[in-house]
Amino acid sequence: MTLSLKPPKIFGWMINFFVKQQSSEVDRELPFVALLFTILAASGVSLYDSWKKLARIPLLPRLQREAKDVVRRVEVLGEDPLMVMQKKAQETPSKQYREFLAGYVSSVKSGGDVVSFLKSKLRSIFEVQSAAAIRSVEKLGTLVEAYAVMLIVTLCTYILFVVVSATNFFELNRMGETPTLSQPTLYFLIFGATPLISIVFIAVAHTARKSNLMNIKPVYYLAIPPAAIVAIVLAAAYHIPALQFLVEPNTLPLFVTICLCAISFPSAIAYLRLERINTAAEEAMPSFLRDVTEARKIGLSPEKSIVHATKRAGYGKFSEVLELIRSQMEWGISLRKIFRNIRKRIQTWPVLVNFLILVETIKIGGGSAAALETLTEYGEKLRDVEVNKRSLLKPYTILAFVWSILIAITTTIVAMTLFVLTQISLPGSTAIPAENMLHGISIFSVGIILQCWISGFFIGKVNNGTLAAGFKYSILLTVTAYVSLWVSRDFLGGMFGLVS
Repeated sequence: MTLSLKPPKIFGWMINFFVKQQSSEVDRELPFVALLFTILAASGVSLYDSWKKLARIPLLPRLQREAKDVVRRVEVLGEDPLMVMQKKAQETPSKQYREFLAGYVSSVKSGGDVVSFLKSKLRSIFEVQSAAAIRSVEKLGTLVEAYAVMLIVTLCTYILFVVVSATNFFELNRMGETPTLSQPTLYFLIFGATPLISIVFIAVAHTARKSNLMNIKPVYYLAIPPAAIVAIVLAAAYHIPALQFLVEPNTLPLFVTICLCAISFPSAIAYLRLERINTAAEEAMPSFLRDVTEARKIGLSPEKSIVHATKRAGYGKFSEVLELIRSQMEWGISLRKIFRNIRKRIQTWPVLVNFLILVETIKIGGGSAAALETLTEYGEKLRDVEVNKRSLLKPYTILAFVWSILIAITTTIVAMTLFVLTQISLPGSTAIPAENMLHGISIFSVGIILQCWISGFFIGKVNNGTLAAGFKYSILLTVTAYVSLWVSRDFLGGMFGLVS
């Protein structure tokens, strides 16, 4: 009976997970949709025209599908827009979206002030999103702590394996046999089980943390050529006698470190360039909107307000984009075309959505000061939430370096110490070859370096919301692990006379 219930339970869990994912996507886009509807309503745009406008915005893909369905039902099936919204409210799994639609319909039917309702609802949605952002940081913190516990368990497993191996060395040496490592078990532990567990944690972090960056696949593609070259070099090192010195115990950890860093380096450089301009855009966009709003309040036209705001200094890398906007506006290029050009330079989702709403506000309603004030206030609040989230997540980067150093040093110290103890405990027996111990430490070192390299992607996903950020962290953690291994091995090896 128990076995027969497992497939339905698994199927139900998958359905529940899918529903939650759909709900989270809706909740993520809903503040921008509520902001768009509020500004359009304040500019005199009707309810149905707002849905038609939303149906042409690909930056909000989940709610764009909702808008296309609303337009299809109205134009093809002849249904009333309010009835469609009421049905949508009953069908959606998102509580916030359901309350937004139901309240919108109720406000229209009762003849109330729709703009006032939308502003009130926008404020409520933002407060809920702010609280959700704080809870998400707490969840990510718990996930990082669980990952740290997993690494500690891994460290204990490494140490236990070293102790058991040392005990086997002791027993085999006493019986006059040649001690060896249990290679299959060792390789499965280091190169199979541990990386697989890390990948599982990365998958969980991927569902819990979303990135603001869009269209960053080229960053991942840059890692393919060096990965292919590294694979060829590794194969050659094991099969060509002239290159086998690269995989000897003394040189293998350094060789693996160089290979892993070579894989990450091109993508890390590309991501750092991308991050620099997009982070500057996220920080500067609310100030830019504030300058546009204040210029509009004193009577400047929307276009002149934008030109005036672009002349402000202190936007960092984002100033290059603003100079492009100003030059194109002075040449008379339309705002929509300028927006298409901006998308080639900026990939951060909130900035693009805010600029799109700014363009639509100006094109439809003339960009009234009240509408721009609403857009600016929300942009400033959104920036504060993101800044707060980054500051709360930043300490976990330090934790990653701590566990990399801890695993590297502790494993090396335990391995060398136990080796020396087994030598001392058998003064009259045949000495265990130091090559065996160095080979074992080399294998553990490679496993630790690989684990730290994978951990970089986990930290990148947690801190920045994208695996692409993991390329820079993977290089830093890999180098940190190798330096820790090198220092601990050479220090203890020099004390025990095991390495020159």
